[in-house]
Amino acid sequence: MIALTRTDIDNMEKLYRINLINSCSGYKSANLIGTQSADGQTNVAVFSSVTHLGSNPPVLGFITRPTVVPRDTYENIKKTGFYTINHIYQDIIRDAHHTSASYPKEISEFDQTNLETKYRDDFHAPFVKGSHVQIGMRYLEEYNLEVNGTILVIGEIVQLHINNNILEDDGFINLAKAKTATINGLDAYAIPQEHARYPYQRPKST
Repeated sequence: MIALTRTDIDNMEKLYRINLINSCSGYKSANLIGTQSADGQTNVAVFSSVTHLGSNPPVLGFITRPTVVPRDTYENIKKTGFYTINHIYQDIIRDAHHTSASYPKEISEFDQTNLETKYRDDFHAPFVKGSHVQIGMRYLEEYNLEVNGTILVIGEIVQLHINNNILEDDGFINLAKAKTATINGLDAYAIPQEHARYPYQRPKST
């Protein structure tokens, strides 16, 4: 086994270090966050940092990088208060990954890929058509992380749309059936297979 110290990590070539640290935490969620500016300009971008923060109330968080350059997703959320989180699945991985390209604000990633918008009721932000799990979010709060200048954005789930064939009787969303993708590091995608489900665990009696 290779052993690395903090000094070893600091002295690494930049891209090698980025790849190493981005993949050492394990598989990450693969999602497309959809937003729309106040004047109707759509935006969609891949994020691997969406995480569950609590079920009651139902809240999710994600990390956005420092705002030293324009961050269209973050700016749209701040100005409108709404966004969507859409699971990336096997058939759209290539297009989803392309949304990481840096386009000017006036160019929508929807127009540069085969991804399509899906509007529901009067919800301001676009969902990604075809995604098996589509989540409508309302912005709640944010925390600036001084350690590296990133921002933790927290929102509440106000809409949840799930394909019928992946929702189990007990409320479990079967992501294996949906061929939902996961991200390894920055640019590697995998389609996990379900291994097993185990019941709620209690201490063994002595």
